[in-house]
Amino acid sequence: MSLMLEPSPEMIKSERIFAEMGLTDEEFAMVEKILGRTPNYTETGLFSVMWSEHCSYKNSKPVLSKFPVTGKKVLQGPGEGAGIVDIGDNQAVVFKIESHNHPSAIEPYQGAATGVGGIIRDVFSMGSRPIAMLNSLRFGELDNPRTKYLFKEVVAGIAGYGNCMGIPTVGGEIQFDPSYEGNPLVNAMCVGLINHHEIQKGQARGIGNTVMYVGAKTGRDGIHGATFASEELTETSEAKRPAVQVGDPFMEKLLLEACLDLIKSDALVGIQDMGAAGLTSSSAEMASKAGSGIEMNLDLIPQRETGMTAYEMMLSESQERMLIVVKKGREQEIREIFSKYDLEAVAVGQVTKEKNLKLTHKGSIIANVPVDALAEEAPVYHKPSSEPDYFREFQAMTIPAPQISDYKTTLKDLLSQPTISSKEWVYDQYDYMVRTNTVVAPGSDAAVVRIRDTNKALAMTTDCNSRYLYLDPEMGGKIAVAEAARNIICSGAEPLAITDCLNFGSPEKPEIFWQIEKATDGMSEACRTLQTPVIGGNVSLYNETNGVAIYPTPVIGMVGLISDLAHITTQEFKQAGDLIYVIGEAKSEFGGSELQKMIDGKISGPAPVIDLAVEQKRQQHILQAIQLGLVASAHDIAEGGFAVAAAESLFGQNGLGAEIVIKGDVISALYAETQSRFILSIKPEDKEGFEALVEDASLVGTVTHDATLKMVNEAGINLIDVDVSELHAAWKGAIPCLLN
Repeated sequence: MSLMLEPSPEMIKSERIFAEMGLTDEEFAMVEKILGRTPNYTETGLFSVMWSEHCSYKNSKPVLSKFPVTGKKVLQGPGEGAGIVDIGDNQAVVFKIESHNHPSAIEPYQGAATGVGGIIRDVFSMGSRPIAMLNSLRFGELDNPRTKYLFKEVVAGIAGYGNCMGIPTVGGEIQFDPSYEGNPLVNAMCVGLINHHEIQKGQARGIGNTVMYVGAKTGRDGIHGATFASEELTETSEAKRPAVQVGDPFMEKLLLEACLDLIKSDALVGIQDMGAAGLTSSSAEMASKAGSGIEMNLDLIPQRETGMTAYEMMLSESQERMLIVVKKGREQEIREIFSKYDLEAVAVGQVTKEKNLKLTHKGSIIANVPVDALAEEAPVYHKPSSEPDYFREFQAMTIPAPQISDYKTTLKDLLSQPTISSKEWVYDQYDYMVRTNTVVAPGSDAAVVRIRDTNKALAMTTDCNSRYLYLDPEMGGKIAVAEAARNIICSGAEPLAITDCLNFGSPEKPEIFWQIEKATDGMSEACRTLQTPVIGGNVSLYNETNGVAIYPTPVIGMVGLISDLAHITTQEFKQAGDLIYVIGEAKSEFGGSELQKMIDGKISGPAPVIDLAVEQKRQQHILQAIQLGLVASAHDIAEGGFAVAAAESLFGQNGLGAEIVIKGDVISALYAETQSRFILSIKPEDKEGFEALVEDASLVGTVTHDATLKMVNEAGINLIDVDVSELHAAWKGAIPCLLN
């Protein structure tokens, strides 16, 4: 589009062109009031992306304010590229999770790949070296050709980008459910390491300092991507394909190394990734955070396409770009650093005293707007909220235990449900051993990555059972945080903090906003009880297809610290003769369970109940037992209940079996998804010490030499007697079988 064709301010107003860009009538009137005039086309574009939900959190700010965001070890909470937590010895861990849902629904390979690229930039923009990637994925059922296509392409996109970057993808989780059929979720998490003195901020400080553009050239890809992420998917979304960016991992690898070189220079003042809303968000946010302004000459922006307008340059979301501020007079040092990597570093403007974003193009001022109005002072809405009828119906239900006569077949069927079954088909495509620090690879409760030149390691996981959240958002929110912490504990780590990705439907609908409120209430309470503050994250709303919302899915990314490599624990039973314990008793809780969905084809009733005080006590006891060397294996009891957890504990390389006595109501004991429960194995000589420490532990069986799983009831009557190889085949073959 040439400059001649851009609509005049009068046309933007009279023809309501601002509405097509995502601004409401009220918001456009606010912009006019702020500027004291009608904005031109470029200025309207700046406000439309910066005031989108994706950039401003205008609908979610009121609920985000509930999260605990500080703690003894928190060095950087929400508000920068990523959060940072102290891990001792002058080191810190940097991590964040973000969504790339809508782009992945339309163009799954590039959508997923650029989601990975963006989160890596968020982490290294803080000055940290990325050491691991995780993801959390949601798709419809695998009996649908489009879902199979999306699943295969998203996994290929994640693998393609991460593997080329040389950063191991070490963990994640995938849930399959009809609610995601039209709107898959692709949440990417990156974890990095940093020394305290290297921490950078995205701030444009120092009047007269130089603003430099570094990295790849700007093209027309991803224009209005932030707005696209802030509206629901419809039949016409396919036409929004230009809003999906295109990634180049080799360029990003060069940018990563250049930026890690750059942080060693005291010429650097501030650095920020050009993510959602590209040049607009990076410049406006860096200036607003520093209490300054920025002036840029857009003629100087490196462009890979001809005739780009100011609007296109400011709204492009081309990948692999950063905006930096450097001390005046030291630009040449910066150019030399980037030229070593064949990357552009171009001075495009300077920091100003006047707190405006002032843009010139072809000799004229094309935009002049207050930075605070774009960033900090975006409108905030307190949306109406109302409890949905379905919730009251579910709460009033009593869900009886399903009638089951063949326990073995039921266990095999559960193990072959795609949400439970082996995800090896996925993680085999990821290079999870690159850099050789991965100690516990994908497939256990949490991934574990060694910290080089120390005796420490980091455990990391992503978690969220959205079925529970649909049935009861507050209870489900508590469970999501608690389950992530359980996975970290079972790896021998102390949970440090969380990053979250709040994936919900449209906040304009009172029932959906109620889900958001309740879920964040539950998450906040769990974070306080378990002492895992929220150090950052992302909100992804409008996840709807043709008016139907996904299940509420606030994904939890959690990192924990293993203070001694000897404490690393995995879920497989270790040797014959070890004693098997279950922590916590099963109740008849089947609402939202894998068994209920498998038998009924849908979910209903109340979600399982969680008592956070009990959860915290059990987690502390188990971690103490692990740190004292009393635990051989640990695994949390989650989807599919105890029977599935016991089978998974046998899927190691050890060729072992187990003999277990099932106490109480058999169906609940085997398949209920009662919370705060674990299955552990210990050496016989540690029995006394273990039982003295872990008070809710009940001895239920023994690890055996022969590779069979035998379960009997208290009267000794046989319930399950099956070769482990038969269970393993059902579990391992499910996803490949469905994909073929």
